[in-house]
Amino acid sequence: MSSSDFLAILPMLIIAGWTMVILLVDLFIPRERKGITALLSAIGLLAALVVVILQFGEERVAFGGMIIADGYASFLQLVFIISGLIGIALAYDYIRRQGIERGEYYTILPFSVTGMMLMAQAGDLIVIFLALELLSIPLYVLAGFARPKPESEESAMKYFLLGAFASSFVVYGIALVYGATQTTNLDAILTTLQAGQAEGTLLLIGAGLILVGLGFKVAAVPFHMWTPDVYQGAPSAVTAFMAVGAKAGGFAGLLRVFLAAFPELAADWMPVVVWIAALTMTWGNIAAIAQTNIKRMLAYSSIAHAGYILMALPAAGKTELAPEAVSGALFYLMAYTITNLGAWAVVLALEKKEGKGLEIEDYAGLGARRPLLAIMMTIFMLSLTGIPPTVGFVGKFYVFRAVIASDLIGLALVGVITSLISAFYYLRVVVMMYMRPGEPETRSEFWLNFSVGLAALATLVLGLLPGPLFEIAGNAHMVLLP
Repeated sequence: MSSSDFLAILPMLIIAGWTMVILLVDLFIPRERKGITALLSAIGLLAALVVVILQFGEERVAFGGMIIADGYASFLQLVFIISGLIGIALAYDYIRRQGIERGEYYTILPFSVTGMMLMAQAGDLIVIFLALELLSIPLYVLAGFARPKPESEESAMKYFLLGAFASSFVVYGIALVYGATQTTNLDAILTTLQAGQAEGTLLLIGAGLILVGLGFKVAAVPFHMWTPDVYQGAPSAVTAFMAVGAKAGGFAGLLRVFLAAFPELAADWMPVVVWIAALTMTWGNIAAIAQTNIKRMLAYSSIAHAGYILMALPAAGKTELAPEAVSGALFYLMAYTITNLGAWAVVLALEKKEGKGLEIEDYAGLGARRPLLAIMMTIFMLSLTGIPPTVGFVGKFYVFRAVIASDLIGLALVGVITSLISAFYYLRVVVMMYMRPGEPETRSEFWLNFSVGLAALATLVLGLLPGPLFEIAGNAHMVLLP
């Protein structure tokens, strides 16, 4: 091992090492001053963020090809760290208000971020599995963080059992891929395929099982059944982080594996992914219409957006269009992260200690009582719908452009139609805020207000001036991208 190997994983080492130090320091921090732990946790993430920015664009293959540091990984690591920082800011006052403030929250969350970052850099199927577990296990604990509330404990148990079941698909898939190619290294799998030395049937089954396992993590239909219950039962601050971090982590692995290791099998997996993407967009948006609880509505919204991002995978199946499709997916992930975290911040502002304030009807009158907060929620709803001049519109535009360029016209039409359907339930929240009388109770907390304002500003600015971000996403190529 060389120093270059450790430089490749330096951001992860900073977060993991610093978090272990915080675990010890937290023992000496009084219970009523756990905000210090939150601050220390944020400092570690900020330090890692600086390193990622300084290393952006550098390409390294480390630890014998098991770790890949490239623009693709760096861009996704920015997404993960930003989601972690905002996740801490959202939780700062929320968990105290809910009576569940414990220092462990601010140490568990960074470990999950570390798993997500490892997923983006994985160059081997074994590392993919390790990263999957490292990002998932802390989330299982966070989902049940509001113990002894039954809904939180139920959420954690469902997420754990179904997550473990999905992980078994990944492990079995990796075993079959190894049996077919005699390797788990992504580059070596591709070389074996190109040489025609792989056992085809075994490899296809293995790839399919890996798709199932990672499809669970991104909440794609039909592997989505856990999402509404887990999102509703988990503490809202956890759900906000989970909704963006876990999804982006799943896509980090999914795109890397199928575009770096299995491009030769594109003719076989592309039709399957096209159908999964179409079903995910359709069911996510249709099911969201029937929801009256804002957390369940955003859960089905999350499923639908997984479908929109998933459209980029079959579009990238055509090698010449892969860079454009991957760039579109990365831009969409950043846009979704910013917008979704902003929407969840508004949800936290209205939620009460008893779990009240989570019905869509509870947003009635918000436009009159808290006009600025209502305006920001409107911006987030418009962005999730895909209406200009928001960043959500630009994200959909880039993904749809890649899909159309790949001649997947039918898939693009499904995306357009389901986007129109989504306008119904997103704009229903806007109608409720401005056209229904009510006296909603809201919270005005510094870090919550800061997060909402920052997300709203970014949603508009990146929607009006998307060029710099898309240029960064466009340069975020995979080292192994064929």
